[in-house]
Amino acid sequence: MCGIAGIFDPKGRHAVNEGLLAAMVDTLRHRGPDDSGFHVEPHWGFAFRRLAIIDLTTGNQPHYNEDGTVVSVCNGEIYNYRELKERLLDKGHLFRTQSDCETLVPSLRAIWP
Repeated sequence: MCGIAGIFDPKGRHAVNEGLLAAMVDTLRHRGPDDSGFHVEPHWGFAFRRLAIIDLTTGNQPHYNEDGTVVSVCNGEIYNYRELKERLLDKGHLFRTQSDCETLVPSLRAIWP
């Protein structure tokens, strides 16, 4: 079981308090003791605590698409990720890890550009 925390200012008035975001995700350490990751933009950010199950060494999150324009975190398991990855590789997508969750962004982009 992993943990996800986030901060979002819908009016775009305040920068993300990275210390607060770090404290929020730290309270989830028991859900994901293996790693943590952050992504922060001017008015939103999220953090992730990882419990490593698939791809124990390189599957840390967040994951980005090839050009870094889409970012995701995933708390779950994509059971058919090997099949998805093969299809996506055939279409020219590149992968940095062996993680099931890394197939999420290019799969969604394939059906929702």
